[in-house]
Amino acid sequence: MTTTADEAVHRLSPRSIAATLLPGFAGRVLPDWLGQQLHDGLGGVCLFGNNISSPTQLRELTAAILDANPHAIIAIDEEGGDVTRLYYGIGSPFPGNAVLGRLDDTTATEAVATAVGWQLRAAGCTVTFAPDVDVNSNPDNPVIGTRSFGTTPELVARHSAAWITGLQATGIAASAKHFPGHGDTAQDSHLALPVVDRSRRQLRERELVPFVAAIASGAKTIMTSHILLPQLDPDNPATLSSTMLTGLLRGELGFDGVIVSDALDMKGASGALGIPATAVRALAAGCDLLCIGTDNTAEQLARIEEEILTALDDGRLEATRVADAARRVLELADNLATERERIRVPADTAATEPHFDVDRVTASFARRPGADAWVVAAAGRFTVVRIDTLANIAVGQAAWGPFAHLLAHPDAPEAVAFAAHPLVVVTEAGSTGAGSTGTVPEAHDPVVVIGKDNHRHPFARAAIDRLRVGGREVLVIDMGWPSDDRAYADVATFGASRLVGQALLRYLQP
Repeated sequence: MTTTADEAVHRLSPRSIAATLLPGFAGRVLPDWLGQQLHDGLGGVCLFGNNISSPTQLRELTAAILDANPHAIIAIDEEGGDVTRLYYGIGSPFPGNAVLGRLDDTTATEAVATAVGWQLRAAGCTVTFAPDVDVNSNPDNPVIGTRSFGTTPELVARHSAAWITGLQATGIAASAKHFPGHGDTAQDSHLALPVVDRSRRQLRERELVPFVAAIASGAKTIMTSHILLPQLDPDNPATLSSTMLTGLLRGELGFDGVIVSDALDMKGASGALGIPATAVRALAAGCDLLCIGTDNTAEQLARIEEEILTALDDGRLEATRVADAARRVLELADNLATERERIRVPADTAATEPHFDVDRVTASFARRPGADAWVVAAAGRFTVVRIDTLANIAVGQAAWGPFAHLLAHPDAPEAVAFAAHPLVVVTEAGSTGAGSTGTVPEAHDPVVVIGKDNHRHPFARAAIDRLRVGGREVLVIDMGWPSDDRAYADVATFGASRLVGQALLRYLQP
């Protein structure tokens, strides 16, 4: 039996509290405890890469969730690029935001988002925590980068609006993130509390522009960020700040949808407080749906609910605030259930992988003068040096770049040709052999280096510098967001999805 929106408003109960919670869980089968929680009114679940092994398994999992609670929110981080859950094991067939921003074709952006939406509908999901509408104004940003459409607010705004329009036409709810803007940071809020020292006026000129566009385009949810903006609220990160959420997002920008917290297990949110106390403060600040984390348990949820009940008793949290949060979540769930009935998924969606013009992706690459000539002169005779940096937690260990294309389509002509090249894998611990050689090639052998965000990693810079010594012919590929001077990016792809990897293979084998 599902709690209705009106019941949540008029009768605050543990069931109403549960409606505001969105945990993750371990495994690929719905645990019994979570099924019971859903039956008892839990708002929904968030799925991650480790919950998914195949399209069939995912559809069985989402069906079990909806069987336990037909109006459950089933959320997922599917951004259509480097951050992918549907294609975690083989890399995404979509270009990613930065590539779309470089193409600057809003029709293409809307079409990609629609394709993402149909894939999510076929999988049984209801909400995706996308698009990322951050303006990536800092090239040293360790967590946004290619997840952003670009560096200028107007470009990011128009592509954010197009993405939301395309996605929500399929009956999937969008979530513009990370309010009020995570683009001007050099820290990862999964690991620390970043500080963005900008005034309200400066935010309105840059960071807030895409959020205004997202709201105007009808975004059903907006996700908060765990960043501190001392000029607006020196004491609380945005997720825990009523100034930012109730005052700015609700009051000034007029957003009336569901405010979703970024994961509360991140250090930027709960590092000093713990998750239960952070959940109370997030609700009090204006969050409606609390994304708890990944491998949550029944015991963790019980502690959170107990802390919320205690906060209601001692005055830290108002009952009307919890009721309002539950109402918004349940209304969204009702709306999405109606959308699923009204909007039918095309019959061939589950069986057909989306297509995007690979040549357009290749054309979007930023190339130093001489890079094209280098590729032609090398004539496919080179050693590949792969630089493996530690991926941020948002991306996880998803397959990436040309190596993902090798996994997904090992018999494709470009994959077969690429697999024939000697390969050296370089990590922070040193070089390890893979393929036909485990040593750095001789000075006369051409080398193609492939990495992500090369300039941000000292060991990667050092490895590239060593390779360049002695006149060796080296072409450096950066599949992340390069530095402004492109010192470690002869070719910058602005993305590392499988599709971008396929485009890179075509570029390297003219």
